[in-house]
Amino acid sequence: MDKDTHDKSNSTSGTPTATFTTTQLFPLGAVVATPGALDLLDRNGINATTYLTRHQCGDFGTICPDDAQENMTAIKYRLRVISAYDVGTERLWVITEADRSSTTLLLPSEY
Repeated sequence: MDKDTHDKSNSTSGTPTATFTTTQLFPLGAVVATPGALDLLDRNGINATTYLTRHQCGDFGTICPDDAQENMTAIKYRLRVISAYDVGTERLWVITEADRSSTTLLLPSEY
């Protein structure tokens, strides 16, 4: 494995569930966030860049391995890319549109 690729292991089994890189895999387009997402990040003292970088580099967060593979296919064929991250006791979604015109940070309840 080269220095720009990392294995992400399942925390319970230690089995790799996804491979991600420090290289940006796709453009984000315009970045927007819903009020709920901004509030969640603010309450937890987190800059949105943390999750945007992970999303863009193939660390899709807490999605299942099948969905992570779907995201890799989506990157290749320019389809929608969706990540989910646990922030405290809540979930944050990051969605990049298929045409790469925009990326939205939002809560599942705001979808």
